[in-house]
Amino acid sequence: MAAAHDSHDSRGADAGSSAVRMSAEDRIANLTEGLHSALEQAIDSPARWQVLLDASATLWRYSGGNVALLMLQMAQRGTEEPTLVAGYKEWARHGRTVLRGEHALWIIAPRTAAMQELTLADGQRKLLPVSQAVPTDAVSSGKKNVITGWRGQAVFDVTQTEGTPLLVPRPGAQSGANLDDLWRSLCEVAKENGFRVDVSGVQYGYTSGYTDFDARRIQIGLWMNTEEQVAVLAHELGHVLLHGPDDSVGRLYGSSANHRGLAEVEAESVAYTVLRAHGIDRGPQSATYLAGWADAVITAERDMKRVTLEGRAVTSRVDIAKSVLGRVTAATKGILAVSDPPGFGGKLAAVDTGRTVTASSTYAGVPGPGPSMGGPELAGP
Repeated sequence: MAAAHDSHDSRGADAGSSAVRMSAEDRIANLTEGLHSALEQAIDSPARWQVLLDASATLWRYSGGNVALLMLQMAQRGTEEPTLVAGYKEWARHGRTVLRGEHALWIIAPRTAAMQELTLADGQRKLLPVSQAVPTDAVSSGKKNVITGWRGQAVFDVTQTEGTPLLVPRPGAQSGANLDDLWRSLCEVAKENGFRVDVSGVQYGYTSGYTDFDARRIQIGLWMNTEEQVAVLAHELGHVLLHGPDDSVGRLYGSSANHRGLAEVEAESVAYTVLRAHGIDRGPQSATYLAGWADAVITAERDMKRVTLEGRAVTSRVDIAKSVLGRVTAATKGILAVSDPPGFGGKLAAVDTGRTVTASSTYAGVPGPGPSMGGPELAGP
């Protein structure tokens, strides 16, 4: 069949038909509105949070915001949830073409620019476009790509294409992970972030796991079976990656190591998604945490209304929900990049699965945080 024409932005958005063209600004505004709508639905119907996490386990190489956008657009068309998504040219490189009449799915992608990292004579550090001359008294530390803004990008799910056969694992179809291998991978994540993992018969209160940021130690209960130990370690890694002492965003809205609230929802959401990506369904065990996500978001919004934020409007529940989703999926990606679950992670293209990205994005109405104990910086929708 005939295929769509491709473009970086809007050409190829509708295969074999004329597309409604939007400006870049209107496209981003439209996508942002759609994301906010999806998050409002998840707050109004808390069960949708678990649905979002299920999709994130399949599409873990995408940001949480883009997962929500893909799900929303597929649902509006009455089709299956997305499992493997790529642009027109990427599909062509893998021997597949977009079917005539298919409409693109839209995600938010970064605009980047090559910048020079400079240290000025007074010690100040500065980024300068590579096209500009370096001051004579400055020392260059090399070049880096920096996110300068956002754009809409047209992509297509594998169900919208035909051609060379691909083995695409369906959500929940895996028979389950090798728990010993997954345990070793999680311990490696802990080690890379400067923490050691101890399995001990000593119990702190009623907890099965405990993270000590001062001692840089994660303690896991000896009395649990292997799957339980893996699940608890994944939960504690959620705390390690997100809730360190430098977590300024989390402290702003009540998600931190010292305030259970959203911190526990975030950590359990990370654990649930990591294990789900490895074919382990922890729905019944995680249900209590995950079902409370909407209440935690609403409580955080109410608490923030009691606090005067100098020069800043009170953050809405949608802003908080967006931050939680971004934080959870960024931490999950950092873990899964090491544990390497089966499947494509939603992307065909070779991608950088490192844990950090330079970004100028904001979350919960404030600039995105630096890495928490070596964890991910947040970027994107």
